[in-house]
Amino acid sequence: MDVGSGAHVFCCQDEVAGKRWEVTAAMADQAHRISGLVADVLAGADPALSLYDTEITGTGGTATLRVLVDREGGVDLDALTDATRALEAAFAEDVDLRSRYALEVSSPGLERPLRTPGHFRAAVGSAVSVKTFAPLDGTRRFDGTLAGADDDGCTLETEGTTRHLAYDAIAKAQTTFEWESGDKQKAARS
Repeated sequence: MDVGSGAHVFCCQDEVAGKRWEVTAAMADQAHRISGLVADVLAGADPALSLYDTEITGTGGTATLRVLVDREGGVDLDALTDATRALEAAFAEDVDLRSRYALEVSSPGLERPLRTPGHFRAAVGSAVSVKTFAPLDGTRRFDGTLAGADDDGCTLETEGTTRHLAYDAIAKAQTTFEWESGDKQKAARS
């Protein structure tokens, strides 16, 4: 089983109160178990598919388990359908998963979330948008080019400035797709 850097669980940032909640060890264990199961099911359904990310959103009765899958050359609707069917069958056999989570399967898209060191390393050279938990030099949002990434953080080039950001300082990061004026017109007609 290869799930990149492994399972990951995120801390939540309460934008209004500025409080950061810590994730319990039990939740981390559950997320790791789910990521492992998802990776195994995907490998059995289509060896070319890989697990890009999992995310659990929502609280209360039924949360949503968002599964992002990818493969060389991208994924099409047929691959997403096959992955969804395989995961639904696996969830049907697991009472805990079936009762707690609604399943959502998609590709990471053009503007991919960056959550693991592996995600950041794969995006080196790409345009990115990064939001930090706390302001740095008076701002929390940085747009630029991802110049490097290691196990501890990433290097971002913004308007002639190079800045190293530790992963634990990053609230949210994603690649950004820069539309050409012709691209927007083509997308509008599609």
